[in-house]
Amino acid sequence: MSLQLIQTEDGSSSLMHLGLNETYHSTHGAVQESNHVFIESGLMSLLQANIKEISILEIGFGTGLNALLTFLKTKPLDIKVYYYAIEAFPLGEKTLSGLNYSQLLNSAKEFNAIHDCPWNEPANISTNFNLYKRAAKVEDEFLEPKKFDLVYFDAFAPNKQPEMWGLDVLAKVVTAMKPQGVFVTYSAKGQLKRDLSSLGLTVEKIPGPPGKREMIRAILNL
Repeated sequence: MSLQLIQTEDGSSSLMHLGLNETYHSTHGAVQESNHVFIESGLMSLLQANIKEISILEIGFGTGLNALLTFLKTKPLDIKVYYYAIEAFPLGEKTLSGLNYSQLLNSAKEFNAIHDCPWNEPANISTNFNLYKRAAKVEDEFLEPKKFDLVYFDAFAPNKQPEMWGLDVLAKVVTAMKPQGVFVTYSAKGQLKRDLSSLGLTVEKIPGPPGKREMIRAILNL
């Protein structure tokens, strides 16, 4: 996998996957995009309900930015977080060392905790944050039914990685969601909206991050 380190417009770094000609994050701002799509539009909708425990599934761990921002947001709160992330192609230490999230977010301790813990086994990276990083393809992974309150769906774009956005993968992910679970993604494709609706979710298109007009947030009605 050939990768190139890039800087996005908000000053945060990202990666270009040269084989796919696709970036890991928006070139308008990596941190800005992740905050808007996954934290503000996903996590915060659940935290506002004053829950004491939350279970999160991330499809596409990538640089670990979504996990880092989730950790930073929940760290001062009295809430237990179980974070299960699936990544088919984990990044190496050299690649990760080039990212500037530690400096930009003043989070070297948290960044290292997330990336230093082993793959394929659960790790308590703080008293209230349990991280399980799975090196696997989601197509091959068993997901426990009705397990997750929140899904961060962060695969590469549908036109670059269509197999990740197929109905079979979406059905597997939805089966793993709890009733009233929340699904968020940066994509706003009409086919995705139709597929999620067919799986029993109420789908809404909401304002996207800078550089993207819309994104999808969906709630499981079961």
